[in-house]
Amino acid sequence: MNLLRRVVDAFEERTGLLKLMGDLARHPVPPDTGWWYVFGSATAVAFIVQIVTGIALSTAYISSSGDAYQALQFITTRALMGNVLRGMHFFGASAMVLLVGIHAIQVFLMGCYKYPREFNWITGVVLLFLTLAMGFTGQLLRWDQTAVWSIVVGAEQAARMPVIGGMLAHFMLAGKTLGAATLSRFFAFHVFFIPALIFAVLGIHLYLVLHDGISEPPVAGKPVDPATYHASYDKLIKERGVPFWPDAAWRDVVFAVAVIAAIVILAVVFGPPKLSKPPNPSLLARDPSPDWYLLWYYALLALIPHKMTTPTILLAPLVAIIVLILVPIVSNKGERHPRNRPWAVGAVIVILMMIGTLWAEAIHEPWSPAFEAKPLPAVLVGASQGPVADGARLFYDKGCEFCHRISGHGGRRGPDLTYVGDRLTKDDLTIRIMNGGYNMPAYSGNLSPGDLEDLVIFLRSRRRAPASVAAVNSELTNGGQAAVRKDFRVAPVRASR
Repeated sequence: MNLLRRVVDAFEERTGLLKLMGDLARHPVPPDTGWWYVFGSATAVAFIVQIVTGIALSTAYISSSGDAYQALQFITTRALMGNVLRGMHFFGASAMVLLVGIHAIQVFLMGCYKYPREFNWITGVVLLFLTLAMGFTGQLLRWDQTAVWSIVVGAEQAARMPVIGGMLAHFMLAGKTLGAATLSRFFAFHVFFIPALIFAVLGIHLYLVLHDGISEPPVAGKPVDPATYHASYDKLIKERGVPFWPDAAWRDVVFAVAVIAAIVILAVVFGPPKLSKPPNPSLLARDPSPDWYLLWYYALLALIPHKMTTPTILLAPLVAIIVLILVPIVSNKGERHPRNRPWAVGAVIVILMMIGTLWAEAIHEPWSPAFEAKPLPAVLVGASQGPVADGARLFYDKGCEFCHRISGHGGRRGPDLTYVGDRLTKDDLTIRIMNGGYNMPAYSGNLSPGDLEDLVIFLRSRRRAPASVAAVNSELTNGGQAAVRKDFRVAPVRASR
């Protein structure tokens, strides 16, 4: 023990690190900080989990387009604790995104961004977007079909930016198309560049916390006045301040342990996200969607009108960044308590409701074709043979049912056709089928005149008061059939869907 004490004393004499760490741990903080103040440190703990599990996974991962998928399969199924490590890395990322979001909401609602902590907020905003960038770059490293097409979609969005869009997409893909260089670039950013930036900005963030002090809990009716704030804060710390450790930090420790335990439990119970099929850029993935924390943005782009897609892609992230940075600039003094800032509470509620609604909609994905749809049952078709039955078969074989629903069967990407016979005439249907429309392919070169006729007969039979097959046939025969065949040869002006 004497030898160990001499070694420690010699180390401290030459570095002073122990005293520095002790002073930092015992620095005074405002009283009654409570459980609302644990989310910042918990986010840092989740980041440490990501670093530890990421290093462990990188010892078996191969950042090669030919080997990455097999390496992940090996990690998941054969490597010691590999499945749990992948699960911890995935749920650790989810925890980090969730906690940094809650921390941002807590700081905003409690007015902790006000004078003199404006730069604390700005560095926190940078950490928020770096965290999302970590999640985005990490998804590609799974190197399966879903991951590959998610990045293709992301590059396509980046390419829409004026002037620099092409260069930005080329930078993301490390070339003109997605390939081995893309994986290497994303691996480098996910493992080296972005974590290094997070460490640097996190260091600045923590320095500012120590420099400006932890924000005291807000008190209703006590606004922030930059002229008197420092004197008031110094008086509070001198008279009622408590040491960070252990008086305040014990909550951080308890919550951090709970976060780590939750990550481990989720990893053991649910495991990592399943790998889809190996990547094949020549085949369009059915569901090239991002991980859950970006699903709401994916839903927003899918649901807005087509003409608004490019402006939203270009402006939404820029507006979000500008608004977040301007928050402490335009409102750095005044009331801090949420009770006296209803606009702040209302803004958070509206944003959370929007994100939650879009996220819930993204789970159902009404805009994606339902490739798993089964052929319509005969009882629903209303005929087992003849034009109506043949048209129902074509409705499935040509993929119409993947996007259109009939009596609850099929997809929801296109209009519901349960009663389309009540809305559209034979000529309307013929024009629409032949020429297609927005998000609908044209079938003028994909249907024979007889097939087109059967398909129109089937769709015309979809009515609230179903018409008999004979009536539909008669309708087509009396001028309709000639129109069908004529329209098949010479397509009319393109109709909008």
